[in-house]
Amino acid sequence: MVSRDLLEACRRGDAGAFEELVEQTQRQVYTLAYRLVGDRHEAEDVAQEAYLRVFRSLRGFRQEARFETWLYRIVTNAAFSHLRRKGRFGAVLAEGQESAVEEPEVRPVEAALDRDEVKRALQGLTPGARTVVVLKDVYGLSCQEIADEMGLSEAAVKVRLHRARKRLKDAIWSKAT
Repeated sequence: MVSRDLLEACRRGDAGAFEELVEQTQRQVYTLAYRLVGDRHEAEDVAQEAYLRVFRSLRGFRQEARFETWLYRIVTNAAFSHLRRKGRFGAVLAEGQESAVEEPEVRPVEAALDRDEVKRALQGLTPGARTVVVLKDVYGLSCQEIADEMGLSEAAVKVRLHRARKRLKDAIWSKAT
């Protein structure tokens, strides 16, 4: 979590503080960008664009939400803009809470295999479905926040989330059997 002192130093224009902010958040920013655009080089471009937007907008950040939530929204918007420029955003818009279950302890090798299966299953989703799942299940945005970001209704986000989770479950279980 980024400290208030660091944010205040960034807002005052301290270049060193902004560099530290980037260092603290670059992994999360790149990971979200990659999950949304699905290409490593494009994710680097999206992350760079997101940091430019953060730099330009940081003075206006009102701290009504957590900084990380605000940052993830900027990254998401940068990814959507990138997809729009590449002509791939139409697929995101065109596409028509499960309780936590206690899982048995998983050994590291099995966990790595599971992560690979989940990554493959995520890549098999349509861009819109992948975006909804990543924003909800990985970054913890509410359905309303996702709806606002994507220009959809909250109900549409819930439907996409339900369908995407079902596709993920089916894809992962079909590999296991």
